[in-house]
Amino acid sequence: MRQKLVTLAGGIAALALYTGILFAGAATIRDRQSAATPDFVLETPDMAETEPSLEPEDVPFDMTDPQASDTTPAGVPSQGGAHSTETTARTIEPQQFGLPDDVTTKPLERIEPRQPLSGADAGASEPREPTVLRQPVALAAGLIRFDKVTLQLDGIEPETAERTCESGGKSWPCGMVARTAFRNFLRARAVSCDIPAGGTGETVTAQCTVGGQDPAAWLVANGWATPSPGSPLEQQAETARQAKLGFYGDDPRDFRQTPMPFDDPSAAATMDEPAPDL
Repeated sequence: MRQKLVTLAGGIAALALYTGILFAGAATIRDRQSAATPDFVLETPDMAETEPSLEPEDVPFDMTDPQASDTTPAGVPSQGGAHSTETTARTIEPQQFGLPDDVTTKPLERIEPRQPLSGADAGASEPREPTVLRQPVALAAGLIRFDKVTLQLDGIEPETAERTCESGGKSWPCGMVARTAFRNFLRARAVSCDIPAGGTGETVTAQCTVGGQDPAAWLVANGWATPSPGSPLEQQAETARQAKLGFYGDDPRDFRQTPMPFDDPSAAATMDEPAPDL
């Protein structure tokens, strides 16, 4: 029991000694910091002692009343202040502020206004979206009627369904046969056309595609249309003429002859059905 008391008293004494050492060290650090940073006193000078008095000749600019100087004649002292300043007008050189004589003496000339920066030129470079026309009805080879517009294919001459052709001493309705072949080619598919701006008349001439194929080129290649003068389709028309296709051949309704050629096999299959206008 006595040994435990001695051990406890020794521990308490050790803690007290350690605490005393810590407090002594903290006091020493505070004394060193206070000695290293002396107190600075900021002194502000008296403005009345340092600011010099300004004499009238030391004033950097004229502090006289501009209205008084304008209304008071030169040489007469101003009523509003003790000092008066006589102002003199500075002459202005007309060569520095006026236009040259060769410009002012010439009459004015009206010139044309410049083109707008974002006008017709900018709009012409932008491609227009093609117009998609649905439910086509072939009125003749190359002539299509839609709901509100009649369209003539560009690059070929207009044809009529009443055209007749001669072959072997016989006359046959080649215009009606060409219309039937054109109807079989369309098969009620949508027609995508580049209708020009302002094309709102009864009949519009435009370049079109049907299923990615040019219908005007198809008609010329099969001999059912005549290309316009200077058209790039003239070579295809000459090839069809030499092969005696379409208008340049015999009546295709005579099945003893070679049947009418088609680029699309499905279109040829529809020719087996009886046509109401033949």
